[in-house]
Amino acid sequence: MLSAGCNFSPWNNPYPDSQSHGNIYYDSFEERPKHLDPVSSYSSNEYVFLGQIYEPPLQYHFLKRPYELVPLTATSVPEAEYYDNAGNPLDADAPAELVHHAVYRITIKPGILYQPHPAFARDKKGNYLFHDLPLRDLEKIHTLADFPETGTRELIAEDYVYQIKRLAHPGVHSPIAGLMSKYISGLEELTAALANEYKNNKHHFLDLRKHQLSGVRILDRYTFEITLKEKYPQIRYWLSMYFFSPMPWEADYFYSQPGMKEKNIVLDWYPVGTGPYMLTENNPNRRMVLERNPNFRGELYPAEGEPEDAANNLLQDAGQTMPFIDTVIFSLERETIPAWNKFLQGYYDTSGIASDSFDQAVQFNTLGQAELTEQMQDKGIRLSMAVMSSTSYMGFNMRDDVVGGDSERARLLRRAISIAVDYEEFISIFTNGRGVPAQGPIPPGLFGYIEGSDGINPYVYTWRNGRAERRSVTEAQQLMIDAGYPEGRDVRTGQSLILYLDTSAAGPDAKAVFDWLRKQFSKLGINLVIRATDYNRFQEKMLKGTEQIFMWGWNADYPDPENFLFLLYGPHAKVGMNGENAANYGNEEFDELFNHMRNMSNGPERQAILDKMIEIARRDAPWIWGLHPVAFSLHHSWFRNAKRNLMANNTLKYIRIDPETRNKLRAQWNQPVFWPLILILVILLISIIPAWFSYKRRERSPAL
Repeated sequence: MLSAGCNFSPWNNPYPDSQSHGNIYYDSFEERPKHLDPVSSYSSNEYVFLGQIYEPPLQYHFLKRPYELVPLTATSVPEAEYYDNAGNPLDADAPAELVHHAVYRITIKPGILYQPHPAFARDKKGNYLFHDLPLRDLEKIHTLADFPETGTRELIAEDYVYQIKRLAHPGVHSPIAGLMSKYISGLEELTAALANEYKNNKHHFLDLRKHQLSGVRILDRYTFEITLKEKYPQIRYWLSMYFFSPMPWEADYFYSQPGMKEKNIVLDWYPVGTGPYMLTENNPNRRMVLERNPNFRGELYPAEGEPEDAANNLLQDAGQTMPFIDTVIFSLERETIPAWNKFLQGYYDTSGIASDSFDQAVQFNTLGQAELTEQMQDKGIRLSMAVMSSTSYMGFNMRDDVVGGDSERARLLRRAISIAVDYEEFISIFTNGRGVPAQGPIPPGLFGYIEGSDGINPYVYTWRNGRAERRSVTEAQQLMIDAGYPEGRDVRTGQSLILYLDTSAAGPDAKAVFDWLRKQFSKLGINLVIRATDYNRFQEKMLKGTEQIFMWGWNADYPDPENFLFLLYGPHAKVGMNGENAANYGNEEFDELFNHMRNMSNGPERQAILDKMIEIARRDAPWIWGLHPVAFSLHHSWFRNAKRNLMANNTLKYIRIDPETRNKLRAQWNQPVFWPLILILVILLISIIPAWFSYKRRERSPAL
């Protein structure tokens, strides 16, 4: 106790004392990243790390909404050049049917360097030190850090071209290879050529520099161009994703050497990039550590954003060079309660809010607005909220004889159910208020979403007193009468209406949702039967179209309305096409408008088409539009520049930490409590005293 009294660090501090004043950001992770090779990764828990290491040509503006693409390594956001069959240039707003091919020319900034890495290390003669290593030289190598030398070189256009070619590599599975083959000229042919060579290649290293890709061409050291088979403006969004990060051939060659895979020295474990951080410790059973890339060029914090950003102190660092943090430490936390407690103790800088901790952190005021509890406010904790770029909905199988089809009877039935299922109540009960009732398929923050009275679904809501108000159950019951189901009874057969919800959900939480759903349908006299199965069986039902009603959702791949409206596009039906149109909705007018809209640039003309499409979908009601989830996150007072960006993954460079404030508050919040120990000692002493006197009496008593 005396020695501990000389140490001012809290006794429960999980970090070394040497880190107490360090410019370090602390966070947690729940699951080990499976892929850190950017061509293979397509998971959010992997992007947490990849976003800080790799740099595609473009990125999302940190502060602006709606989300806006800006240059990262590129000098500008590329504009498309369109050409017809004869090779003649077309206007930027040329109809998609006239466009034979599109060209995007990308120039990257000079002077960008890769992180230190042994793949670049050379001797005085310019020879690579660690290429073509004999197996005996790997005997003492166990991790990447065991290589005695590192090097670097400049980022060039060839590195981006090399990565695009890797989409076709038969030994590296890329989840977007099939999609990109539809658009990038020559990628499909390259895939076939590489598959044949890979089959006959004993060492399985394919030098992609030797293979031509007709749709991707290097113009000079810093410039390359991509040729698409058709008009596809969304390619620019893909150019902000890590599939299009640069990959130096030296790294590909280095990791492909015999013996490397056996030691787990592979690209999936040790990424190499040009970003602000590099992965220096990969121990997914304990922690992951990112450290500042000493070769990073620096990037300026944005000087503009939304009108309220200045008032929220989000522009204090405008023009300052990023990144601000030296080290990022992610610790493994498999359970939410320990992670939550460490956040409250100040040992994690930010935290989400699990259901078990929600009431402790958040309360709702008389206006229904979320705010922090007094306990959180006393600690200086701040709340950040953002509507997710995703949607959760209940779908009708449009192939079903009762709820499906384009008859007026079925349409009125779907609208009645859409009113009766009270998603405001669902959000309040099951998501702790963390959701926004959906008015259509497009979530807030994306082009095409309209706020206010002009954006409501008039078939389900009315606008009263400055807000959307769900239509009454009485109106829904009248729709049931108009549809031929008064009080839930079919006038043609006289039988009560029974509908079926297919789901893979299970457990106590699911049962509560099921009971709530039955109650919603019973408002209309409908008996809802839940058919719960395992996920594989549920998937089979969806593919065959044997379900009737189902619950589904979608997260944005990129912030474009096309990424949500294609969920209602007829040719993308789940049945027969294995597409993402799970409702199997088909409307010729909607599909025609979709084909016209999908390749348009954002503007008034595209907005007008989107409005028509959404009106058609609302009228036909293939979905009960459901909700857009709201993400709640907490951060301590020493954490600065907290603004949730749902599209960007490279946001650690914007964060600033005040280590001194953190260290001071940690000491205040984690003072040892001595009184239980003192009480135990007193009780022990009191219990010893009678025993002591008893012993003394026995010692003095005469022997028999």
